Amino acid sequence: MARAGFGSRRENERIISDGRVSINGRVAKLGDKADAQLDRIEIDGKPLSLDYEPPLYILLNKPRGVISSLDDELQQARTTVRDLIPHAGHLYPVGRLDKPSEGLMLMTNDGQIAHRLTHPRYEHEKVYEVELEGDISNEALDQWRRGVILDGRITAPAPIEILDRNKTKSRLRIVLREGRKRQIRRIAAGFGHPVHRLVRVKIGPLEIGDLQPGQWRSLTPQEVKLLHSATKEKSQRRRPGQNRK
Repeated sequence: MARAGFGSRRENERIISDGRVSINGRVAKLGDKADAQLDRIEIDGKPLSLDYEPPLYILLNKPRGVISSLDDELQQARTTVRDLIPHAGHLYPVGRLDKPSEGLMLMTNDGQIAHRLTHPRYEHEKVYEVELEGDISNEALDQWRRGVILDGRITAPAPIEILDRNKTKSRLRIVLREGRKRQIRRIAAGFGHPVHRLVRVKIGPLEIGDLQPGQWRSLTPQEVKLLHSATKEKSQRRRPGQNRK
């Protein structure tokens, strides 16, 4: 399904769990096996096609108010990241930014790259520039850097740099190697400093540069090479089942 352009592994698991996939007329379940050359696989009643498409890698600066999905699941005529890229073929977002957040997103049809960039096992850095309400204390920042309890377990250590701080606002540069739902917003609110603005500026080796909100561009050959090199190195360094030190 990833090869056919239906999204990352997690997104495809959700499609299967929703009962949208059938194998030889039977609704598929997670863990089912099928051979596209021998079995009749359908998604939403349409045959799965594995026609080859060359890999595409596009950087997008997602504006505030745009949802990071392929479709508006709520049918409310909301703008999606896919709407911003008038490019033929399958494309899906790598990772997510919530609707109020902004910044760098990678759009691709390469399921393997998408999986390696988003799975916590590979620990790819994502860098955010965040503006908080008020003057956050050094004590709160130190605790945040060490880790805080979120959803019953402690967050990974997070390097945090102070970009600017005064009585009305604090601007921080935060590096994450995990991606829990609305993680930065929830931690900041827990310290009493709600997020006013959140912009992702880097994913792995890819940086936003001078790309303006709503703009997009294809990766350069050098960036594609860096992306493949970085994901390959990470996957070799930490294999499934390997213990953390």
